[in-house]
Amino acid sequence: MINKSSPIPIYHQLEERIKTEIEEGSLKSGDLLPSEREYAETFKISRMTVRQAISNLVSNGYVYRKKGTGTFVSQKKFEQILPGLTSFTEDMKRRGMVPSNELVEFSILPASEEVAHALDIKNSESVYKIERIRLADNFPIALETTFVSKHRIEGITEEIAHTSLYEYFESTLNLNIDHATQLIESSIINSEEKKLLHMKTGDPVLLIQRTTYLDDGTPLEFVKSVYRADRYRFMIDMKR
Repeated sequence: MINKSSPIPIYHQLEERIKTEIEEGSLKSGDLLPSEREYAETFKISRMTVRQAISNLVSNGYVYRKKGTGTFVSQKKFEQILPGLTSFTEDMKRRGMVPSNELVEFSILPASEEVAHALDIKNSESVYKIERIRLADNFPIALETTFVSKHRIEGITEEIAHTSLYEYFESTLNLNIDHATQLIESSIINSEEKKLLHMKTGDPVLLIQRTTYLDDGTPLEFVKSVYRADRYRFMIDMKR
């Protein structure tokens, strides 16, 4: 229940209560939340207090509002714990989900200045460009574009691009992947991306750039990804 004598603000108590119900599963993805009036009457608090709690939950992605209908529980976000270098395929399998790819583009082209710098190769040197929609249980999670030096890695085919590249690098080519550097920032979906990821104009996304290195320090791949921010989040375990 709500403790009105507690120093913790009432709106925060309600927010944490609803959050707990979502995390424990009594409120499931797609469920309609009670109205502001119902919450206010149940806990004998003001509708303004309820509105503040719901607004915070919306801001943090736990629920979303649908105009004229009500407030609903959001789809649960996939959480990737950092540090730890895993492929998308490994990550989804670890969650008990079925990973798959939709190949958007497979081509060999001259490296741009950005790609050449990331892969430590000459400008215009040939690279594989592999653009894929990454899916979990057939639901689109990310749009991923991978660049690999053709001079360093021979033999990537369109058929291989449909599978896990990490598995090909490690199991077939016996390469030792050592580490990666990764940059994450927030953005808004663009017109091309929204069609491929089944999103709407203005929806938030996570932009991720990753350069992966072999054990001898050689850059193996440069990857630019667009993740649905409504379905994916990262957690960092930090030690002092």
